[in-house]
Amino acid sequence: MPSVTVNKNQPRVIVVGAGIGGLTAGALLAHKGYSVLIVDQALVPGGCASTFKRRGFTFDVGATQVAGLEPGGIHHRIFSELGIDLPEATPCDPACAVYLPGESTPINVWRDREKWREERQKQFPGSEPFWQLLATLFQASWEFQGRDPVLPPRSLWDLWQLTQAVRPSTLITVPFTLFTVGDALRLYGLGNDHRLRTFLDLQLKLYSQVNAEETALLYAATALSVSQLPQGLFHLQGSMQVLSDRLVESLERDGGKLLLRHTVEKITVENHQAKSVTIRNQQSGEVWTETADRIVANVTVQNLVQLLGEQAPAGYKQRVEKLPPASGAFVVYLGVDASAIPADCPPHLQFLYNAEGPIGENNSLFVSVSHPGDGRAPEGKATIIASSFVDTRRWWRTENYAELKQQYTEQAIARLGQYFYLKPETIIHQEAATPRTFANFTARDRGIVGGIGQRIPTFGPFGFANRTPINHLWLVGDSTHPGEGTAGVSYSALTVVRQILNS
Repeated sequence: MPSVTVNKNQPRVIVVGAGIGGLTAGALLAHKGYSVLIVDQALVPGGCASTFKRRGFTFDVGATQVAGLEPGGIHHRIFSELGIDLPEATPCDPACAVYLPGESTPINVWRDREKWREERQKQFPGSEPFWQLLATLFQASWEFQGRDPVLPPRSLWDLWQLTQAVRPSTLITVPFTLFTVGDALRLYGLGNDHRLRTFLDLQLKLYSQVNAEETALLYAATALSVSQLPQGLFHLQGSMQVLSDRLVESLERDGGKLLLRHTVEKITVENHQAKSVTIRNQQSGEVWTETADRIVANVTVQNLVQLLGEQAPAGYKQRVEKLPPASGAFVVYLGVDASAIPADCPPHLQFLYNAEGPIGENNSLFVSVSHPGDGRAPEGKATIIASSFVDTRRWWRTENYAELKQQYTEQAIARLGQYFYLKPETIIHQEAATPRTFANFTARDRGIVGGIGQRIPTFGPFGFANRTPINHLWLVGDSTHPGEGTAGVSYSALTVVRQILNS
């Protein structure tokens, strides 16, 4: 058995998975005096917010932008608690430039609230009452979330935290709890505004995994408003990996340990209580068991059921099996000469294909472009990362994986070539990732990304709780409230830490 030092005077926590949610939970618990071991099968920590290097270029694997760095934001709160410095970052302004089909002028999602109001009034005449509703719901929801409610509650302590967060101003959201964005559009006579709906479908797919018709309105109010001041989206200096690296430094400073290239194969339950994990060393093949007082699973809810096996509660397993299929991602990573990038190119763009477009469930590409001097490319060079949501089933069922991957790559580069100057002489490096790639490197079930979809039955008060039905077993990550993104999974980690400290 490998040497994993344990202080028997400290309560023991094992964290399964070193994504941002797992690293945050582990670092906070270690800072509070717990003996923490984080185990991950990958080569580097960070999960879908990690990076890789090729020929002098640094590519963000999945996540390319961060929310919650502003004073009072979730990363700011957590890094302050840990006593570590926030990474250097620049605000994304516009947060995204969205190109609709057949249009050469983008819809710019500006950081300045007044500038964004003028933009949307120009782009979508007559829609301002809808946007004002979103603003009102966002303000109430943001203040409510800032008081650290636990959603959904699964104990008396959770329920007390939830009731403590409620204020009279919160109640304005209650009548809209079962509304989707589609319902709100119809409420304001905008149900047939195809251009507005196309824009909302594009933006919401990034944050909620589903389109406007299905996305819960209260979730959308936050997702569509968080890119404006005093909040905002940020581009990190260096790469997304800096978030993981600083959390690992904090973890190890406070006595916690991180095991990479080790796979957790099983979570063992005794008398309805999580007791231990079975770990395999990927290099030596050695297998052993580690016991713990608490176990935190930073995995998808689908992976959690697999880790529990026959010990998974029947109702919990059935609920997971009934979930609509989650999305995967097809991603193209390009290292290019700077001459391929148009002047004044925004940091993030979205392109929509025609209705018959072959890539993505709603035929869109989300594109992130490096900045000069941001550490992602050598001088005079740049990176372009373009991702599209895809149905994972096609990638696992195909009889010719290499051909399908090549087809998607060529189509993506052809579409990007309508905006960027992409020629053999400007493309220095290119490669692509599919759901199979993500499954291999992150171990996420079927390579799914971004959570389980923020529909009414799965968002907020109706979603999967951090407390699982098994005592001393918690779930963090994008399967739980408040959803995807580094800010979302960090909030879920903070909730779990608070629950453990008070359990």
